[in-house]
Amino acid sequence: MLKVGLTGGIGAGKSEVSKLLVEHGALLIDADRIAREVVEPGTPGLAAVVEAFGDGVLAADGSLDRPRLGSIVFADPDKLAVLNAIVHPLVGTRSAELEAAAGPDSVVVHDVPLLAENALAPLYDLVIVVDASAGTQLDRLTRLRGMSEEDARARMAAQATREKRLAVADVVIDNDVPLDRLRERVDAVWDDLVRRSRTASR
Repeated sequence: MLKVGLTGGIGAGKSEVSKLLVEHGALLIDADRIAREVVEPGTPGLAAVVEAFGDGVLAADGSLDRPRLGSIVFADPDKLAVLNAIVHPLVGTRSAELEAAAGPDSVVVHDVPLLAENALAPLYDLVIVVDASAGTQLDRLTRLRGMSEEDARARMAAQATREKRLAVADVVIDNDVPLDRLRERVDAVWDDLVRRSRTASR
């Protein structure tokens, strides 16, 4: 089995790359999706978040009001640390369960947005960074996701710098390119991952 950490700045196109890797046969473990699952209504995770932040972070239907919680934690590093201390261990446990179910020759891709920020590179056999210029990120966030420029810049600034992400990369996928060029790059990376996975399982 080859454990791959996949990361990239917001708007860099990491989800597109993860989708292409899945098309090739990768098993995708999406940290963001798991992070949502572990705080669904009725979970110990949600109970812990409410205990830490109060009933005000709940929506009327009892689910987590993500925008409200986000506005609390993004403005306060200490509160963000409290949230991470609740959610990260739960995500880690669930990710390990999914990984354990994969076959010995599998390429398991962990989609981890905050891999560089949380110094998680040592957990993986290989780290892939999807890279795009700040201008490309900003354009995608405002044009495709409908964010205001101010909000987009704030979200970008809250993440690791491009240099910090590239410093942990074993493989860089440049996504300042049209989709067909991106596909070609991912095809080549996939061939390399399969080769490494076979070597690792011997």
